[in-house]
Amino acid sequence: MANKITLDAHPPLEMAERMEDVGVKKATMDPWSMFALAVLAGSFIGLGAEFFTLVITDSGLSFGMNKLVGGLVFCLGLVLVVVAGAELFTGNNLIVMAWVGGKLTLGQVMRNWLIVYAGNLFGSLATVIFMYFTRQWVFSDYHVGVTALTIANAKVNLPFSAAVTRGILCNALVCLAVWLTLSGRSVTDKILAILFPITAFVASGFEHSIANMYFIPMGILMKGEAQVVEAAGHAAADLAHLNLQGFIDNLIAVTTGNIFGGGFLVAAVYWFIYRRPKVRAVEKRGRIARQADPLQATADKTTS
Repeated sequence: MANKITLDAHPPLEMAERMEDVGVKKATMDPWSMFALAVLAGSFIGLGAEFFTLVITDSGLSFGMNKLVGGLVFCLGLVLVVVAGAELFTGNNLIVMAWVGGKLTLGQVMRNWLIVYAGNLFGSLATVIFMYFTRQWVFSDYHVGVTALTIANAKVNLPFSAAVTRGILCNALVCLAVWLTLSGRSVTDKILAILFPITAFVASGFEHSIANMYFIPMGILMKGEAQVVEAAGHAAADLAHLNLQGFIDNLIAVTTGNIFGGGFLVAAVYWFIYRRPKVRAVEKRGRIARQADPLQATADKTTS
């Protein structure tokens, strides 16, 4: 029946086909819509980062449980991006699938990444400014501010190699989360697909370039608040790298890792598995055979 309703998840082969089509649509969108959606995504990830900062402050939980709860609440950011609709640089690294499939030029991919990255930065910094003026950082006797300061300072003091590798693993998980949402048929499916990969990357301490566009600038602002620095017990030398240069250095390393993790470990690998010419030719022949023999098609579906 043409109108038959199914709750079955889309299989990986269909997910790969959909991802190529989505990549083309994203890369060919008009630049102003693309930028506006990217601003939203930066804001959404910033809200997830803010939620994370608030929840892990003085939680009283063990190390592992504190990380687990923090990871769960951070999922807010990607849930908003995927369900509400927005353009996130790290998720858009999956556009590589359409590029290696020959449906996009490298110029189109880079155009999308540059516009979206700039929009994400704008949205993240706007969220930082809003949160600073809420003075939420004074909550719990300035300890929310202390948490923001501590997170940012740890990030800018990461060695380059650690920042890159954490960026690789982070975006492998982020892009797997986005990939899994393509299997879903409902909002509930999409949210559940997001929860575990995102919680895993946050709890594991991996590095997300767009989240760091919120975390590090907020930490820089907290560095300028004497009450926060005093509550944190930091000397000036402890915060020497928490500045604009430290922010830029972190973004360069983490963004490099994010591109490799999402663009190659996920997008290119799944293209090779499901969309390279030889595989597509075999699938095409299989479809033709199933159309010619409906009974065999039914049997194939039953046994798959």
